[in-house]
Amino acid sequence: MAEIRHRVGISGSAAEIYQLLTTDAGLCKWWTTDTHGAGEPGSIISFRFGDGGPDFEVVELEPDRKVVWRHRGEMPPAWMGSEISFLLEATEKQTFVNFRHYNWQQSDDFLAHCCTKWGIFMMSIKSCIETGRGQPYPDDVHIDFDE
Repeated sequence: MAEIRHRVGISGSAAEIYQLLTTDAGLCKWWTTDTHGAGEPGSIISFRFGDGGPDFEVVELEPDRKVVWRHRGEMPPAWMGSEISFLLEATEKQTFVNFRHYNWQQSDDFLAHCCTKWGIFMMSIKSCIETGRGQPYPDDVHIDFDE
């Protein structure tokens, strides 16, 4: 199974970052402005990018430390069965976001595309905390003409 990993240091508290990962208002600030359903474990979060997008079930929440989602639905097909985790590691100077999108069925061009896009969205979280403004879809950095 393939996976995507990123580690980003952010000048902000774990509590601030956790809010961006666990509320509709927070998720809209860095991933896509069309987000709804965030809540306790068992909640289904719908993320929309124009015509469609993925749904994720909230699997695990540890305040200010850990967020885990499991892909639900059929879009995109390559994400079926995958999970996403955000582990927050607070230090004296910064909070690290350790991101994983794992249980991919194969390593291919779509995985490479998503790896780049996840890096862009991790930087959107960083910008959101450090400057007050993220770059969620549709204002994110586009890496090809099909987006």
